Amino acid sequence: MTFEILVAFLTRLSLVLLFLPFSALDKVLNFEAATRQAGEATSRRSLARALILVGLGVEVVMSLGVLTGIADRLAAFVLAGYCAVTAILFKQFWRAPDFRLRGPSKGRETMWDFLKNFAVAGGFLLIAFGTTAGDVGTFFAYPLSSTHPYSTGAEP
Repeated sequence: MTFEILVAFLTRLSLVLLFLPFSALDKVLNFEAATRQAGEATSRRSLARALILVGLGVEVVMSLGVLTGIADRLAAFVLAGYCAVTAILFKQFWRAPDFRLRGPSKGRETMWDFLKNFAVAGGFLLIAFGTTAGDVGTFFAYPLSSTHPYSTGAEP
């Protein structure tokens, strides 16, 4: 394995490590607790369970797509959306009764988690859309394409 391939793999691994294995494993080992947390977004227990199962599928399948490079643009796009949706549903810092920017505040801690979700989403969007404006069109033209993350062609 060349140094370049190792760096490409470790970069992608650092993005998905939160989801695969950790968050996915947590959902499996603590399914009831995860269901209770999903209950914050819906009052129906069956829907909360379905949300957890969908989240588990997204975390495993899309993370594998990003890691392997198979349809990695679409996988990264889905994970970016997943990060944004989970931030909006479960990191509602603006609802915390103690939100303030100075001094102890659970709301401020939640705000940082909210922002971290969007930062991770940004990393995934770089995979999905590329680093230049011209790359955005490529995603929309060929959403199932791969970025070929482990090729060692004559690229600069």
